[in-house]
Amino acid sequence: MKKPLLTLTAVFTASALALTACGDNGDDAAADDTDTGNGTAETTDAAADGVLAVVDHMYGPTEVLAPEDGDLRVVALGWSDAEIALALGVEPVAVHDWLGFGEETHGVGPWAADLFSEAPEVIPRAEEIDYEFIQSLDPDLILNVNSGYEEDEYDRLSEIAPTISGPEGAGNFNPGWDNQTQLVADALGLSEEGEQLVAETQESIDAVAEEHPEFEGLEAVTGSKFGAAYGLHTAGDMRWDLIEMLGFELYGPAADIADPDNFYAEVAEEQVEVFDADVAVLFPIGFTADELREDPLISSLSVVAEDRAVILEDGSDLVQAFSAGSPLSIELVLEELTPQLAEAVENID
Repeated sequence: MKKPLLTLTAVFTASALALTACGDNGDDAAADDTDTGNGTAETTDAAADGVLAVVDHMYGPTEVLAPEDGDLRVVALGWSDAEIALALGVEPVAVHDWLGFGEETHGVGPWAADLFSEAPEVIPRAEEIDYEFIQSLDPDLILNVNSGYEEDEYDRLSEIAPTISGPEGAGNFNPGWDNQTQLVADALGLSEEGEQLVAETQESIDAVAEEHPEFEGLEAVTGSKFGAAYGLHTAGDMRWDLIEMLGFELYGPAADIADPDNFYAEVAEEQVEVFDADVAVLFPIGFTADELREDPLISSLSVVAEDRAVILEDGSDLVQAFSAGSPLSIELVLEELTPQLAEAVENID
């Protein structure tokens, strides 16, 4: 089911652009043959051949057929795929709840929940996909763009409905927020709208960077603690990528332990000094921010002792948005995290 395209500005200022989703502007979309840079989305005349789009991804081209009733049934399985579809005005009939948001917000962040006019099926996070349940939803399209990229999984989903995976060459759960957004848009027959959404999001990020030139060149890290384990977020994790796009550079010792083939690095107790950058953004998983501050190793770091660390509360909207990494959640992060970063920078001698 579809409704008017909602841009980032529309979501956060309650003003909507006068654009419509693919079911309502098929004639315009039919004229497009858009090279996305990550693959080609060829949108043809649905009235003539019944094809909404042909999308290239890591497993080759996938043809998405336009439903006869114009009501595209989308199952969003990938991390934040549902939020991107919603930002483009398309409501998935089912959402894989990767971050445990729950039924109350329909398996997406609270910043996106109101974009549903009807409650979708919320699929709890699980180790294995319930293929029979997915098939029972009778989808026209399965979005699995930000996922683990297991070929067997892709093959099985493709037996149920046209399935869109990540861009060619992407690592597991590492499509890049812009690539992910464009692939979702392409699959929905909304390539131009996807380009617009990516451009708006990038403009928001660039605007914050321009407003805070003091961020430029400072060394920073983002990391977390889960139980007794510490972790560092690196290139490919939106939690670091966004900080880097604001002008910060990855702290040298952190860069030394970063795995170029992974967006996360485990940090041993004797390595916690990799967090001791000019600025650190840290959050706990499964306990409170105060407990993280009181952690003997974390509290021993100069960045913490000198109030140059932004320590976020587990389960807060900001932490969830930081982790979601969708165009909608990025806006919330920019709004709420930026002042805290600026305050931390002020404490640098």
